[in-house]
Amino acid sequence: MGYFFEELTTALRDYVRRETLLYFAQWLTYHYKNSKGEGPEIYLKREDPNHGSTYKINNAIAQAMIAKWMGWNSILAGTRAVQHEVVIATTFVKLSLDCTIFMQSTDMEKQASNVLLMKHLRAEVESIDGTFKDGSSEAIRALMGNLETKYYLAEKTVGLHPCPSMGGRLDILVACIGSGSNALGLFHEFINDEDVRLIGVEAAGFELNNVGVYHGVMSYLLQDEEGQILGPHSIGVGLKYPGVGPNVRFLKEIGRAEFHTTTSEEAVATYRQLCQLEGIFQALEASHALAFLEKLCPTLPNGTKVVVNLSSRRDKDATIVFQYQPDQLID
Repeated sequence: MGYFFEELTTALRDYVRRETLLYFAQWLTYHYKNSKGEGPEIYLKREDPNHGSTYKINNAIAQAMIAKWMGWNSILAGTRAVQHEVVIATTFVKLSLDCTIFMQSTDMEKQASNVLLMKHLRAEVESIDGTFKDGSSEAIRALMGNLETKYYLAEKTVGLHPCPSMGGRLDILVACIGSGSNALGLFHEFINDEDVRLIGVEAAGFELNNVGVYHGVMSYLLQDEEGQILGPHSIGVGLKYPGVGPNVRFLKEIGRAEFHTTTSEEAVATYRQLCQLEGIFQALEASHALAFLEKLCPTLPNGTKVVVNLSSRRDKDATIVFQYQPDQLID
């Protein structure tokens, strides 16, 4: 196993380009100061400098290496966040693996350029009906018929074991929550340090208050009285998953992390704000976490160090933002 970790460390350093930046957001910090000139210090954990401009590559390259070491040469994946699948496809090329990606047909039409990139990377893209959750369902279904020859690469903190767990002085960590992989990547090293406050921010809407089983795990889900899965809504496509991973559920139940919500409207406004204050295009998913600063910062003592995770870079989200609220976003 020593050689495996040596190979992984080398790939994370030279291919992924870790370690990523912890950036002091000077103008965002100034924005949240009160009339006395006091307020928290805002830092951004920037995953956008990674190869492929997203945090997903950290998980993808490790899982792809595990698959190869275990003798699998064919990988299955399913998602709606197409940029993530482009990144996953790059890892397959690096490791000389075949891959099949299940993707919603309407998203293939909306993000045709990214689908083309996946095909350039030798990925086989399968069109399906449904939403984000259905891509994972189709990938797992395909796995069940090919357990001896296929590996399912879970890009969320759900799925078959062990996928849910693969993933200066700070005071508060803030991250958006879809299934939980982005947040857990930030929280992991600080879970046992109870002096650090952990905050997850979900898309506002229906509350995840019912426990059920979905995609191989028992956790909180969006479901009706008969246990049927409900479709979530968010302008951030990576947050449109109808549940959270078991690790997130555990943190909630033991009271170690707190969870809040922000709306699509708040996320859109924050997207523009960071562009204009810091010159950074962040994902609309991460914009939900940043939007929570409006409620959080006025409650904090002067000098509190707050880190917000920027999960990926999303230049393409600019079009979505302008179409969502054009009158408010164009001067």
